[in-house]
Amino acid sequence: MIEIRVHGRGGQGAVTSTELIALAAINEGKYAQAFPSFGPERRGAPVTAFARIADKPIRTRERVYKPDIVVVLDPTILKIVDVTAGLKKNGLVILNTSKSEEEVRKAFGIKAKMAVVDATGVAMKHLGRPITNTTMLGALISATGVVDIKSMNTPLKERFGGPIAEKNISAMQQAYEQTQ
Repeated sequence: MIEIRVHGRGGQGAVTSTELIALAAINEGKYAQAFPSFGPERRGAPVTAFARIADKPIRTRERVYKPDIVVVLDPTILKIVDVTAGLKKNGLVILNTSKSEEEVRKAFGIKAKMAVVDATGVAMKHLGRPITNTTMLGALISATGVVDIKSMNTPLKERFGGPIAEKNISAMQQAYEQTQ
């Protein structure tokens, strides 16, 4: 089982991103769950969402305390949340940043394996807004292969429809290609 924790801010699509990756996994015949952790959050407040993907039924229903993968939609979260808390020994942090991996490691002391992509820049180009959830799904798939990128098309089309879905698919594909 692969456990994923997504950090973002209210309104950035953290919850939507976990739902979409779970739907893509289910479409591939896997088992999956997606769920948020909510308190009195408001737009802009830190938000956490979780996903699990497995080849057999998932029996646990608790939040993800020891993720295999952490996805960070907004790099400013690093200043207020220890995104690596509980990360498994060989875990991976996937970060939206225009900085290099070395710069991030130096600034925030992250020792875990890392993948980086300028998801905000990609989102601005394709969506005209800094909503990075679908771009970071491209980065997640590029760095892990947790699902096939083509499996994301149906959930994106069903969620967003028409031209908005196509823009999100383009953003996801570019982030997939640019993830380092």
